[in-house]
Amino acid sequence: MRVEDLVGAVESSDVALIGSMREAIRAYQDPWALHLALYPAVQRVLNPPFINPHLPKMYHICRDFFPYLSREGQGALVFLEILEYTRRTKLEKVAPPPSPRSQVAFEDIEKAIALRDRDGTAFLLSSFLAREGWTRLLRRLLLLGSGYLADSLGHSVSCTAFILLELIERPHIDAWPALFLVADYFCKGGFHTTPPLRELPAAPSLADYLRRSVGGTGFIDLHHTITLYAIERTASFFTREEHGHLIAAWAAFMGDKGPSPLPSASAGRVDEYDRFYGSFSKLDAGGVLDLVGGMIGSPEDRSRLCTLLITGVCDLYRGEYDPHYLTGLGALLRLINRYHEDIGLVQNGLSQYLGFYFRGMRPGN
Repeated sequence: MRVEDLVGAVESSDVALIGSMREAIRAYQDPWALHLALYPAVQRVLNPPFINPHLPKMYHICRDFFPYLSREGQGALVFLEILEYTRRTKLEKVAPPPSPRSQVAFEDIEKAIALRDRDGTAFLLSSFLAREGWTRLLRRLLLLGSGYLADSLGHSVSCTAFILLELIERPHIDAWPALFLVADYFCKGGFHTTPPLRELPAAPSLADYLRRSVGGTGFIDLHHTITLYAIERTASFFTREEHGHLIAAWAAFMGDKGPSPLPSASAGRVDEYDRFYGSFSKLDAGGVLDLVGGMIGSPEDRSRLCTLLITGVCDLYRGEYDPHYLTGLGALLRLINRYHEDIGLVQNGLSQYLGFYFRGMRPGN
């Protein structure tokens, strides 16, 4: 199997060819290298009828899964990724501009977005990046996107954040495909006015907001948690005031949603994957919580829990997934590893994700 042929099949949406490569992909000796090679093709993957770039966002989040998996598990994850990218519509290829503009203000970018001038916006983003650098571009785009969280279900921040984080972590790759994708997205969404900075109200506390975020198992509920995931992953790029604004915008996005009751406390833990998968494959959220609810306190148990969850999601794959099954899983892993001292909160996060995922996996949904 030649990597060039595989990437070409993704770009041409040749699902049959990718299906015929299944075993070769899963057995590939360096799944991480295969994942990295997909970058330029992935930046063109769309998910109509939605305008949000769910799949390029998913691509970066999959980075968080690799350390928990064996080589075989990584191969299964990469096959899942590749087939999902292949079966979807692609954004057309547009050549990058020959050279950036010497002077460009972010307000010029906002004006181009307001005019729905996609190509002009992409050119200005490229020029702004060349002059100001990644940190300033990420900050300005996420602050711009923060004014549209309710309109975009958080994607104006979360998709943008993970697409740009991929470029920041790989500074030597060609930025143009991602910049053109972001320009296409912001123009489609009409995200053109940066809001004034908000202040987070003194009450309730951040812990209260977190409990509200992980309440409920609906589509919007999951997006509350995914949006926080993106804000936390990019927190180091912002001033204290800017980060507070993003948290306040996220809190406003949740509206008057209240916290859900905590699930019944469980001290269960499981080492055997077959036993875990027996419950997981039955789409039994309560059964899974009973098995793993006690795997939050210790680093070893948390790592094992993350491995079980990722492997289960890969093993249940039958050729078609909602990308939120992966992006929501990334948010859950962040919750497990960052907030493990609050076991009830993490158990609620588990309940939220499993409820959403299992409902979507049931026949007829």
